[in-house]
Amino acid sequence: MVRRYTDEPVTEDVLEQLLDLARRAPSAGNTQPWSFLVLRDGDVDRYWATTMPDPEARSRFRWQGLLSAPVLVVPYVCPDAYAERYGEADKAGTGLGAGIAAWPVPYWWVDGGAVVQNLLLLATAAGLGACLFGQFEHEAAVRAAFGVPDDQRALGTISLGWPAPDEPGRSAGRPRPALDQVLHRGFWQRERNDGRSDG
Repeated sequence: MVRRYTDEPVTEDVLEQLLDLARRAPSAGNTQPWSFLVLRDGDVDRYWATTMPDPEARSRFRWQGLLSAPVLVVPYVCPDAYAERYGEADKAGTGLGAGIAAWPVPYWWVDGGAVVQNLLLLATAAGLGACLFGQFEHEAAVRAAFGVPDDQRALGTISLGWPAPDEPGRSAGRPRPALDQVLHRGFWQRERNDGRSDG
């Protein structure tokens, strides 16, 4: 994740190409529930004023470089779109068209994650830096500040820009588990009741 950016602008052509490709992520029932709020210039300043209204707190923010990102993209999903899509004739037999409460797994988050991952990978492949961060308790304030409809849910916010030298985040040194710790073939690898090891 890149949290510091140069002053070089991200052109509209580059940004639209990234978003056009990112939106081609798979989704349950091909619902395609996503939308993107793109913020530049004064809108970026307004975003930070909305999520960090105290200028003193903003001046103490650890990731000052994040505040100067030339572009912020807020990806949204519409959970109700799933109930609507699964109420259509070809999906009616699933029982998932009754409303979002009928969904045992909220696929809008799963599918939205695919869109976000697409955008992060595409940005990196284009030489851009990107950072996904949460809105947490500020989601409603961001929605109100930018006129986002109530049926939209934010997946977070993604900063985009050309990367500048940056210090690594606190989590950057956290080791990844070895593949054999996360890969299970045919049966979950653990001690079985008979004392034998699976795998």
